[in-house]
Amino acid sequence: MTGTRTTEAGMTGANVLRRTLRRNAARLGAGTLLLSLHQVCEASVPILIGVIVDRAIGPGDGGALLWWLAALAALFTVLSLAYRYGARTLMRAIAHEAHLLRLELAAKIIDRRGLDTGLRAGELLTISSNDADNTSELLDYLPRAVGALVAAAMCAVTLLLIDLPLGVAVLVATPLTLLALHVGTPYITRHVAAQQELAGQAASLATDLVSGVRPLRGIGAEAAASRRYERVSRLSLAAALRAGRTQGIYAAVSGAGGALLASGVAVLAGWFALRGQISAGEFLTVIGLAQFLMEPVGTLTLVPGWVAEARASADRVARVAGAPVLLPGGPPSGGPGDAGAAGPSDGGPPGLEVSGLSYDALAGVDLVAGPGEFVGVMAHRPADADALVRVLSGRVSPAEYGGSVRIGGRILVEPHHTDLFEGTLATNLTVGGEPGSPEELAAVLTASAADDVVAAHADGLEHQVVERGASLSGGQRQRVALARALLARPPILVLHDPTTAVDAVTEQGIARGLRSLRHPGGGDTFTTLVVTSSPALLAAADRVFVLDGGKVVAEGSHAELGATDDDYRQAVQR
Repeated sequence: MTGTRTTEAGMTGANVLRRTLRRNAARLGAGTLLLSLHQVCEASVPILIGVIVDRAIGPGDGGALLWWLAALAALFTVLSLAYRYGARTLMRAIAHEAHLLRLELAAKIIDRRGLDTGLRAGELLTISSNDADNTSELLDYLPRAVGALVAAAMCAVTLLLIDLPLGVAVLVATPLTLLALHVGTPYITRHVAAQQELAGQAASLATDLVSGVRPLRGIGAEAAASRRYERVSRLSLAAALRAGRTQGIYAAVSGAGGALLASGVAVLAGWFALRGQISAGEFLTVIGLAQFLMEPVGTLTLVPGWVAEARASADRVARVAGAPVLLPGGPPSGGPGDAGAAGPSDGGPPGLEVSGLSYDALAGVDLVAGPGEFVGVMAHRPADADALVRVLSGRVSPAEYGGSVRIGGRILVEPHHTDLFEGTLATNLTVGGEPGSPEELAAVLTASAADDVVAAHADGLEHQVVERGASLSGGQRQRVALARALLARPPILVLHDPTTAVDAVTEQGIARGLRSLRHPGGGDTFTTLVVTSSPALLAAADRVFVLDGGKVVAEGSHAELGATDDDYRQAVQR
């Protein structure tokens, strides 16, 4: 689907941010008050030091000095506690909100009815992790902004009360200095963005190379792949050095600018002190406040960028959280094994009926897999098979295809390119659910030939699997994925080329096992549809539909089609 996508109930990034503020109002309010108190205490330090100089050190009053030092210690105690508990309160709010967002997004992403976002799996992962975290950071940005405003206001009032011309000079010079430094921010942003983009490309390429290391070795392309990664890595390094150099120069210039401003204020305040316009204590207070004022004003110049970043992430969160489901009806989520499953369900016995389906390469497909049937689909064109599986898996909205798809009961579609998860073989099989009885697990492992995968490792089902199953061969991944699908016991199971990476003998065993496990005969309750060109799997099916040119061109048993259809026979011969 192309074009602009709308979300359910008009959800926007602004809605997400407002909801974030509402459901964390108590912690946000408490944290903001505490951080504002911390900023007031910070601004009070140079004021109190000036008072100590004028009222204790200047007159030489030792008793007064002790009292004022005690007041200063109390001020630092309040300052420290206010920041500690304020930051802790806000961190709890941020962590809680990020957790809620991740739960919400995860529930939407794994909804068995599918999600109409137009986003790839990697983008969905980024939104449910990084963007969820960035959105929740708004709970840190707003208290900082409020605290900076309170501190700036207190500094301004104090400076103006000490000496009006001096206060005006400081309040004008400080923003002008920060504005001059802000001119270099876009330049830094461009360099950092370029560095991040190249670093992302290097990381993505490294992931691709690691996950595809076996094919690379098979075609002898390791050296070429290494050279390609080296080029991207060098570009990323150069960009990182440029960004670091730019940031270093900016830090030096900003530090020098702050020092020059503080020096200028010190000279001006010193001149006023020599003329008797301000006292020695007020002189120290002015210098301290001028130096301190750089922090809150600098924070205020950064807040718009922070909020813009949170808003951008919230927009992405809203795109997923408010995305409409692809398929109507049915419950929104399910138990283990429902990933990749789709509705709708019209109740009744399990069965699948496709009528006049037109989508992508398909041009009016009609096929039926009734309750208890094991049906094969052999497509002469891979595009036909891919389009059919995409529709059945719920990745295509009904508005995007013609015809109808009727499903009785829960359906699970195991795609050809499937992924395993980091963890053990056992957790990959159950995906967090209950494994069932030992007899049931053993039957599933045998039917899928995954028992050989378990037996090949000394720690058996506790063998550790790396991300995406990269530590297993292609055939082992296929068998584990098939076992996972069978263990879920879906009423309707759709498999797409589940045995392309296994040898012929193993394929024969899987075909027999699949038949005996799901269709032993006599009141079968499961429906199985296998999209494949494997003669072993097609021979195990009750009926076979042949797709060509986007339509069903033949139907019959594997033996009948092999005897009467030359094109079919040539397509399945191995």
